[in-house]
Amino acid sequence: MRLFFLFIIGVYGGAHVYSFVKARQALGFGWAAGIALAVFMLLMVASVFLVRILERNEFELTARTLAYAAYLWMAVLFLFFCGSLVLDIVNLVLRVPGWLGASSFPRLIPPRFSFALSLAVSSLICIYGYFDAQNIRTERLVIETDRLPAGMDHLTIAQISDVHLGLIIRCDRLVGILEKVKAAKPDIFISTGDLVDAQINHLSGLRELLQDISAKYGKFAITGNHEYYAGIETAVEFTKQAGFTMLRGEAKDIGPIVIAGVDDRTAVQVHEAKPVSDREALAGTDRSKKFVLFLKHQPHPDPDAIGMYDLMLSGHTHKGQIWPFYYLAKRAHPLIAGKYDVGKGSIVYTNRGTGTWGPPIRFLSHPEVTVIEIVRKK
Repeated sequence: MRLFFLFIIGVYGGAHVYSFVKARQALGFGWAAGIALAVFMLLMVASVFLVRILERNEFELTARTLAYAAYLWMAVLFLFFCGSLVLDIVNLVLRVPGWLGASSFPRLIPPRFSFALSLAVSSLICIYGYFDAQNIRTERLVIETDRLPAGMDHLTIAQISDVHLGLIIRCDRLVGILEKVKAAKPDIFISTGDLVDAQINHLSGLRELLQDISAKYGKFAITGNHEYYAGIETAVEFTKQAGFTMLRGEAKDIGPIVIAGVDDRTAVQVHEAKPVSDREALAGTDRSKKFVLFLKHQPHPDPDAIGMYDLMLSGHTHKGQIWPFYYLAKRAHPLIAGKYDVGKGSIVYTNRGTGTWGPPIRFLSHPEVTVIEIVRKK
């Protein structure tokens, strides 16, 4: 949490300072307007913390309203920052001929035009992204195996990940997600972490919606980093009451396959017990006899455990959620989205995320429910 605080003050605060300067250059406003804008920006930086304080003190409606305003502003600001920075670099390149002594060189992009263009593009992306975040896609993955039980030709698994139930993701969004799950008629229903967000005080009605989903061989879940931010005991209890079996460093034989899962590594950062390693969680499994499904929130396969499972399901990355943050997420998580063959017969699939964290916006990173078909190899 200390790193998160430093990020908000340093990076987010710095983006506000840069944007304030760009607005001043473009609009040339006086001291009164400057003070008003500065106060608004300070409120937006502080709102990341104010939302938590309000929600904890039972001011749910105020907290939700502020969360929507603050997180939408966050998206607009960062996209504006990226656009303005690109145009500043273009202006820098256009100045080079003059620095080299050329008698003529291209005209620079005027500050007012640069400001208006960046603001317009960022606003349009956010409007599109708000509606796209609610347009859940169904992604299908087919895995062949010769280790399904006799008489069973296929097994259907539905995966959700990073739903972030809380102040912003509520019943209306969850209903849309679960409609996709029900349509798949899964034999197994999986949540690969971050089912809840840090704001978890008021989740009335959401538990019941999840309880309504049935699966022949069960519903299974693991912890993500946000389960720890929300309070691990409360988050785990909510998930269990929603009908999921928690896999916390263990494997279960459920008949047609074996399924194993581990806690998220955030447990170490928040001084909880050290999670069981991938290899320890899979120690009792035998791929030569049954298909092994492994659940791990962050898509970082342990080299020592590769070959012990057939398929690892992960999430966490959101595929950056809002482009161009894809490139930052890709550096931190190389297996950022989709299917990866990691060797020794093991495959990793990273879900792009079913909900949103922070801004209720997705751009060039569609939300997904993953439907995995385990089929008998012909």
